[in-house]
Amino acid sequence: MAQYSRIEVATVMAKTGLVPLFYHDDVEVSKKVLKACYDGGARLLEFTSRGDFAYEIFAELNKYAIAELPGMVLGIGSVTDAAAASLYMQLGANFIVTPVLREDIALVCNRRKVLWSPGCATLTEIAKAEELGCEIVKLFPGDAYSPGYVKAMKGPCPWTSIMPTGGVAPTKESLTSWFDAGVTCVGIGSKLIVKHSSGNFDYAEIERLTAFSIKCIKQIKS
Repeated sequence: MAQYSRIEVATVMAKTGLVPLFYHDDVEVSKKVLKACYDGGARLLEFTSRGDFAYEIFAELNKYAIAELPGMVLGIGSVTDAAAASLYMQLGANFIVTPVLREDIALVCNRRKVLWSPGCATLTEIAKAEELGCEIVKLFPGDAYSPGYVKAMKGPCPWTSIMPTGGVAPTKESLTSWFDAGVTCVGIGSKLIVKHSSGNFDYAEIERLTAFSIKCIKQIKS
């Protein structure tokens, strides 16, 4: 079961402002990526369920986080139905991120008080998600929208907490534009979880970019 309540998870999301996300089919490689993010100051990570037997990788990754990385909140992304959400919650997922808004996922997550963040793109979808108990809405795909879009949505709904995923870069300019528009946190994938030209992950650079992003976000918020 989850180690952290949905309120605790939402609080960490708002405090650090950064949710790294990635998928890899090798558990040892995945542990190194997770550790690099952790050493850079990240306290959340979304492992995306995008490959065969991804749940087996996630199970081992979560055991590693619990045993070796105090305070790391591990969740799962790219979940598309309630059955998958239930499976990952059995494996200890602390939050569930989805590319779409599905009531069946909301119900199973709410039953266990696990934070779920559905992919939404309109105020109507966001309002529906909030009616279903959503704390933080995922704006997806983020690269199809802009910080101005977030600012416009926050006008009539200032209580809405938004996490754009896609379209955010670990740079001062990008982070400033999104947080000045009113986002609560951002999800960053391949622009943060970078690789060498050889195709292997660059763990030192992942750690550096994570630390840089969290520092920038803290400065922007202050």
